[in-house]
Amino acid sequence: MHFSTTLVSAAALFEFCIAGYVLEDDYMTDFYGNFDFFTGQDPTEGFVQYVDEATARKTNLIKANSSTAAVFGVDVVNKTPKGRPSIRIESKKKYDSGLIVLDVAHMPFGCGTWPAFWTLGPNWPKGGEIDILEGVNEYTNNGMTLHTGPGCSIGNDATQFSGNVTTPNCDVAAEGQLKNVGCSIEHPSKQSYGAGLNQNGGGVYATSWNSDAISVYFFPRESIPADVLGDNPDPSAWGKPAAKFEGACDIDKMFAEQQIIIDTTFCGQWAGKIWEDGSCAKKAKTCVDYVRDNPEAFTEAYWEINALKVYQDDGKPGARPSPPATPPKSSVISIPVPVSTINGNLSTIVAPVSSKVVLPSSSKLASSVPAKPTLTPAVPLPSGNATAPSALPPKPTITPPSLPLPSGNSSAPGLSPPGNRTRVSARPSRPLNTQIAAPSGAGGMPGWQWPNFADGDTPASPPKSNSTAIAPTPTSRLSAAQVSPSKAPPAVPFVPANEIDAPVRTVYQTLYVTKTAEAGAGETPVSDGVKARMARHFREHRRRGERGV
Repeated sequence: MHFSTTLVSAAALFEFCIAGYVLEDDYMTDFYGNFDFFTGQDPTEGFVQYVDEATARKTNLIKANSSTAAVFGVDVVNKTPKGRPSIRIESKKKYDSGLIVLDVAHMPFGCGTWPAFWTLGPNWPKGGEIDILEGVNEYTNNGMTLHTGPGCSIGNDATQFSGNVTTPNCDVAAEGQLKNVGCSIEHPSKQSYGAGLNQNGGGVYATSWNSDAISVYFFPRESIPADVLGDNPDPSAWGKPAAKFEGACDIDKMFAEQQIIIDTTFCGQWAGKIWEDGSCAKKAKTCVDYVRDNPEAFTEAYWEINALKVYQDDGKPGARPSPPATPPKSSVISIPVPVSTINGNLSTIVAPVSSKVVLPSSSKLASSVPAKPTLTPAVPLPSGNATAPSALPPKPTITPPSLPLPSGNSSAPGLSPPGNRTRVSARPSRPLNTQIAAPSGAGGMPGWQWPNFADGDTPASPPKSNSTAIAPTPTSRLSAAQVSPSKAPPAVPFVPANEIDAPVRTVYQTLYVTKTAEAGAGETPVSDGVKARMARHFREHRRRGERGV
């Protein structure tokens, strides 16, 4: 009996060592239903008209036929003397801690734009503000920023994160910093924002927020951890974050009741204030002049969001009471498994699944099948338990064709002003290359067409080569969805030389793998209270280890 109890306890300890976070809200189940549409005056004094959901759908600011992603933009048809119509959405639910994960395939950018994915507490700045993804005009690097009242700053140990500290004091009225700047850390990669992020098919931002620190991770499309959008993500296995706000700051006191906000505004207290600092000033005398008179310039000012999830540490409650319609739990993660067929016969798995799987772009999971001819045979599970292997070799990947970057100079990334904020001038701009072509496709308002990809579409199958591997044919231009590996054709597996002349086709099936921990017969189940204490014990040891205590 003692032996059995010991085994059960050890299993419980192992379960909580790897649990990390558990899913609380999956926003993709009813994306727009989980947000309120803000229609008031822009607190940042932007040249914008925020519209309600009905108006957004009627004027095609929301891509109504998108079923696998949330796609929404701004007016690109009309000259707008009273401000350009756009969307600002605020989550109905409020949070006091958690892990917020965003998979973004495309974000707005360009002269005059000010897009942001952020959270905001009540009675600003006392309730705090966390700017996760934000920039203006032709910025190339993301700025991650906190805004608070007095008594909060970044710690001195900059080796804990990969970004560069721009301003250290989070107090919006800090001495030695211009008003409303806050504390900001700049991401080192140009794939983290705007044109560079879109060209790479987007990526995943994950923000871990607890009593010890607020950490922001960014993963480009080709290097997303397998668990980051799964049922139990574990940030301790993700390496160094891009930003970590830890130091002289009582996070529990400074940040509470945070709403998730996504918006695109124009000009205002930041983009408008630094209009003359970069190449944008060559396009018009003022930011307002440019935004008012050039609707066609904003065809790239749209969001395409594949996933948005909120997790809580070990399932402990961390959110304020929510409206009756609470987003349900996410479904199980799928793992695409490539299978080769030769002369019409199904053969063995030729490309093992990577431990870094790029997850599907929606909570509605589907098999990824290349263009015709296609086969849909069932793929047998490996013998034994149906759990994923602990160590898997790398998955073949493809490098998407490079898209041209916008012309002109791009001012250096800066800091993110909050709701009623003003903005300091940025550093000199840095040049980019050429202009990205505007999206095109069928449907939409006159003068505006959403990008030409349809949900579930896959590009044409790559032609056969004389070499031992087959590569996709590059195209002169791809949409964001086509660049994203979640929608792009996977690399064709290796074909032996003696079979190279045989017809080769690739079939992709989806295996659903779940792990269930249950007490066996004769074993003593562990109570929820014991599990919670175990979780807290291991979490505290993990944090001490990270701090070197």
